Amino acid sequence: MGVFIIAEIGINHNGSLEIAKQLIDMAKESGCDAVKFQKRTIDIVYTAEMLAQPRKSPWGETQREQKEGLEFGRAEYDEIDAYCKAAGISWFASAWDVESQKFLQTYNLPYNKIASAMLTHLPLLEMVAEEGKPTFISTGMSTFEQIDEALEIFRRAGCPFTLMHCVSTYPSQDEDCNVSMVRTLKERYGCSVGYSGHELGILPSVLSVAVGAEVVERHITLDRAMYGSDQSASLEKRGLDLLVRDCRLVGVVLGDGAKKLLDAEMEVEKKLRYFREP
Repeated sequence: MGVFIIAEIGINHNGSLEIAKQLIDMAKESGCDAVKFQKRTIDIVYTAEMLAQPRKSPWGETQREQKEGLEFGRAEYDEIDAYCKAAGISWFASAWDVESQKFLQTYNLPYNKIASAMLTHLPLLEMVAEEGKPTFISTGMSTFEQIDEALEIFRRAGCPFTLMHCVSTYPSQDEDCNVSMVRTLKERYGCSVGYSGHELGILPSVLSVAVGAEVVERHITLDRAMYGSDQSASLEKRGLDLLVRDCRLVGVVLGDGAKKLLDAEMEVEKKLRYFREP
């Protein structure tokens, strides 16, 4: 089927259902295969002390107000579910705690996602693996030993997965993207491998397909200047259009490596290989 492209909305909706819908439309129009969100239970993921800390945001002066301002609940996800079905695009989300995964289970989503930050949350991994749905597993901030332990859970459960090379910096510098890790992961684990990028441009993402990525995931935004920690590492509409176009062109351009003479070349040969005898 070619490369599977995920447009990560994440929390770039900034708590606005209208912005979320615009981002869903953007992903659909650009030719993405799915959109992804993030789901957290604020009082489980963060400590009370952390939530009480000061943080100025459009929603208030504390970390709690900022986190709660970015979090969608049942009413919003019901509408997102209906909107995506009407638009003809799949959606799913990465849960950051067990309660959030239970919440997502009620929507019977086609995919699961393990965020890089959750790779070592073994009870969450066990729960996700038991569902048996195709799961994208990001590997930012992780050692091989941590990846080994996570994949053992999915293999033991017989749950299909795609391992996603990821560098957890926002935005990632080009020299840190290390897209050759796609090959390394494929060789080490013998599984489907993808790339979840946070770079400013699209070249690392496109190159990841050339070295074997079967899935590409990128954050998207209406405007990189909007409020939010992920916005600057996201793609606006034009960038997303180019990403989808170029990722889908990689296989065409690489070809099969067989030497062949095209009919069109033979016509050119008649013009360029005309030798006049002396």
